[in-house]
Amino acid sequence: MWKIASKLFSSFLRFFFKHLYTTLAWAYDFVAYTTSMGQWRKWQSAAAPSSQIGDLLELGSGPGHLLADLSRTGHRSVGLDTSTQMLKLAQRNLVHKGVAPMLTQGRAQALPFQSNRFSDIVATFPSEYIIDPATLTEAFRVLRPRGELVIVGLVQFTGDSLVDRFAAWLYRFTGQAGEPREEWKIPLQDAGFHPRFEIIEQERARVLRVVGLKPD
Repeated sequence: MWKIASKLFSSFLRFFFKHLYTTLAWAYDFVAYTTSMGQWRKWQSAAAPSSQIGDLLELGSGPGHLLADLSRTGHRSVGLDTSTQMLKLAQRNLVHKGVAPMLTQGRAQALPFQSNRFSDIVATFPSEYIIDPATLTEAFRVLRPRGELVIVGLVQFTGDSLVDRFAAWLYRFTGQAGEPREEWKIPLQDAGFHPRFEIIEQERARVLRVVGLKPD
């Protein structure tokens, strides 16, 4: 009975999150904030690249909050998303924050940019598209030599409150909590990257950065 209930709940979550990026985009910030127990924006900040200021691409830029943060630090940031609803929401948010929106609709598997265009690429809590060989090949193509692909997609909850324990359970269900696995590096290596893991310690969680370096 538990296995059946678990499968039904997982199916519901996939359906829900699919619509959260489209018809329910207006509710994205509320859902992200509540399910992360207020930590979502802090987790996103772990994606900030460690290299020098430059031209940056965010894959799946969503409502545009990270784009605004990175633009304020001097990065020339471009956001790419497949969702028309998300792009409209991001444009409103960026204009409201005084940031000139640089947004493009498109797919990560066929990036509409010239080769060697970006100094870094970031993606926070992306769906399965991020490990598509076509996505990684395209990311490698548009990155400059020594550029990095930074993926934040896994958290380890360290808070011991009831709400943190509930969030840990929920994120295990969605596959966004747990331990890093060495085999995650293989798709990056196949695409030509030099991959590494980095753990970012935060107040109530550890955030995993998977970083792929494009060699010279």
